[in-house]
Amino acid sequence: METIRQKRKPMRPEMVMTVGFSILIILGTVLLALPVSGRNGRSLSFWDSLFTATSAVCVTGLVAVDTGTAFSWFGRTVLLVLIQAGGLGFMIFASLALHMLGQRLSLRTRLLMRESMNADTLAGLGTMARRNALMVAVVEGTGALLFAIRMIPRYGTAHGIAHAVFLSVSAFCNAGFDCFGYYRSLTQYAADPLMLLTAAMLIILGGIGFPVIAEVVFRPGRWKNWSLHTKTVLMASGILLLAGTCFFMIAECRNPATLGGKPFGEQLLNAFFQSVTMRTAGFNSIDLGSMRDSSKLFSCVLMIIGASPASTGGGVKTTTMAVFVLFVVSIVRGREDVNLSHRRLPKSLIRQAVAILAIAWTVFLAGTLTLSIIEGSRFRVSDLLMETASAVATVGVSSIGSPNLQPVSRMVLIPMMMVGRVGPLTLMIALSGRPDLVHNRIHYPQEDLFIG
Repeated sequence: METIRQKRKPMRPEMVMTVGFSILIILGTVLLALPVSGRNGRSLSFWDSLFTATSAVCVTGLVAVDTGTAFSWFGRTVLLVLIQAGGLGFMIFASLALHMLGQRLSLRTRLLMRESMNADTLAGLGTMARRNALMVAVVEGTGALLFAIRMIPRYGTAHGIAHAVFLSVSAFCNAGFDCFGYYRSLTQYAADPLMLLTAAMLIILGGIGFPVIAEVVFRPGRWKNWSLHTKTVLMASGILLLAGTCFFMIAECRNPATLGGKPFGEQLLNAFFQSVTMRTAGFNSIDLGSMRDSSKLFSCVLMIIGASPASTGGGVKTTTMAVFVLFVVSIVRGREDVNLSHRRLPKSLIRQAVAILAIAWTVFLAGTLTLSIIEGSRFRVSDLLMETASAVATVGVSSIGSPNLQPVSRMVLIPMMMVGRVGPLTLMIALSGRPDLVHNRIHYPQEDLFIG
């Protein structure tokens, strides 16, 4: 009897992205563990390398060791490549590599790129990827030039340029890594508008997403003609930035350890910067450990919301939160449809938004409970909430310092960073092996259930 060989089904896009990011993490772990990656030839432990590689690929910014003092310039270069690959997205980065090698994009590759880039068509994906790469080069190059104004006089020409490039890539990719050393981040530039506003510009541009940047750049001044996605992202981002700035000004203006005692202009600058960076970036210009508990809890909300789709940032995304809020409003007002800007949103989109929020908050709360059990009474719950939100939303801020956590706690944070970068729903679908959705052929009798 002849053996009938069934063709192996290709992996689903969700699984490919999950595996792709995992391969990058493993490769980064190996490279960072090499003696040449450490300062003075001192290699990192496997677990510290794994945590750092995961944080870099997932553009999180949480660290197990001090980046500026633990890594050589080779190690920092490895980090830079991992951050850029993680920020652009695995499939975009891979497609650009294929293009540079002169390879044509197969249909399978285009399908994966469409999933990765949140596109609705297969046409022009290669051109779109190259355009995105060009935008990244222009924005990061501009940021590096502005940073170099401060870096070169301080570190010299070669090291100053290296610091400027690393910081620009890290800021645009919303990664939060820096090479200044001693976990200082941007606190030494708290009174420097050039540094903070340049970093904020890069973070915002990276966080609003490539489709929004392209539409605003190539169709400037045409609000009515912009897509619903672009309008929603810009409105939601503007509201969150304004709300965050006002909140931090009110909550921290009398806190002598953060904004208290500073001139009004410096207070406003740092409140704005914290509102920007708390969404997904991971930098800080004030002492996060000294913030009031109200500011830490509000920061968790900003982190969970995060950036926008098809961007370098994490979180549940601004559009997801906007859809959920509109859904709740429609229920309160007794309306059947969920409308936005004179458009009706499909019910499948609403279901997806609810699922993403439910999974993200479940992971967030489960992670916080796990850390609280492991760490016991060493840290306050507000600090553990902030640490977990930072991992799940791939932000990278920490009010207690991730190296101060026990090793097992840092291992708990690794899968949370993966959830945040790949996406809660995407990762759950990949792990579950769910087939494509089909219409139900069997409908059971309907019966009401008391809720609320």
